[in-house]
Amino acid sequence: MKRIFLIAGLATAFLLVVVAASAQKAGFAGTWGLDKAKSQGLSQRMQGADKVTLTITQDDKTIVLDQKVEGGQPPAGGGPGGGGGMGGGRGAGAGGPQTYNLDGKEATSDVTFGQNTGKRTMKATMSGGTLELMSKTSFTGQDGSERVNTVTQKLSLSADAKTLTVVNHREGGQQPVPDTTMVYNKQ
Repeated sequence: MKRIFLIAGLATAFLLVVVAASAQKAGFAGTWGLDKAKSQGLSQRMQGADKVTLTITQDDKTIVLDQKVEGGQPPAGGGPGGGGGMGGGRGAGAGGPQTYNLDGKEATSDVTFGQNTGKRTMKATMSGGTLELMSKTSFTGQDGSERVNTVTQKLSLSADAKTLTVVNHREGGQQPVPDTTMVYNKQ
């Protein structure tokens, strides 16, 4: 009888560990469409866009976010635009996919802004069901001063995994930018 209780107890403990480990790695992968009515603090470009799509690919080691904006007016002096940033359409990120390591290690890369070059450091951390993505860009401005821009994004899924909420916070830059909350529906 003691043996049965011991085996049942060990099996229960094992199942709890498996459930806890799977809860730590929320699956954000998929194609997501922006719900402008539920989002807050969107730029004029995002509000006027015909369609905003966020495509996320994720495996055990990395997560890649690629945002596409269709229609609407590009930011002043910004060319046609169309991708990237995830900063609520407020110039908070470079165009193209953003790749983060899920093991907690920072990834660094060289970046170019017109005639300026700099370094970008990107890091992902998971806390409960929220994935926090931090991107810090340092570069020397045309006036010779060092500039640092930091974008922090907190991604969370609804209980049914059909709604993704991304809270964007930006520090640095030439003008203060309010936080944005972008709500996406799974497509």
